[in-house]
Amino acid sequence: MSTQKKVAVVLSGCGVFDGAEIHESVFTLYAIAKAGAVYEIFAPDVNQHHVVNHLTGEAIEEKRNVLVESARIARGEIKPLSEFNPIHYDALMFPGGFGAAKNLSTFAFEGSGCTVNSDVMKAIIGANKAGKPIGALCIAPAVIARVLEHVEVTIGSDAGTANAIEKMGAKHKITTHGEVVVDSNLKVATTPCYMLDATITQIAEGAENIVKAVLEMV
Repeated sequence: MSTQKKVAVVLSGCGVFDGAEIHESVFTLYAIAKAGAVYEIFAPDVNQHHVVNHLTGEAIEEKRNVLVESARIARGEIKPLSEFNPIHYDALMFPGGFGAAKNLSTFAFEGSGCTVNSDVMKAIIGANKAGKPIGALCIAPAVIARVLEHVEVTIGSDAGTANAIEKMGAKHKITTHGEVVVDSNLKVATTPCYMLDATITQIAEGAENIVKAVLEMV
């Protein structure tokens, strides 16, 4: 029987402006493997809110599926989030990107009044009730804040986003590059990544630090 820790990673598409942030996603997977753990990747089987041309930053008239787009990062090894069962995993991780705020939730459009995708909500609540730690990078902590009452998180130092998070009943802590906020009561770890003006090396550092914090809570 394997003693390796097993982490479920939830993606929200492929590309910072309409899906999962690719650097954060890849470095999270790398950090999990580097720490001696294994991962399985999930994404909700729903249409993206919209599709953005990443060269121009403009939305285009096209429909794409979050699971299908996330499979690009997962190299095809991915499951619908509806199949996630916390009993089979030691932890749950959410890389950032606008997909977390557009596809996993409506935070990008509705702020503190946002809703969360039902499969995402079920995964977060299930992991929490099972005592499994949860990690969230970049803007993804806003999704956790909407689901878990009174959780302490960070998205870095953006006042508007922090205020929206606190309006949802969570507590926000200001952080800088590579720092991780751990809510030991709810077993939630968060780090700002590209919510700050970060370099790719700082993203790698943040991913390694949050993976380490999450695995220490297993």
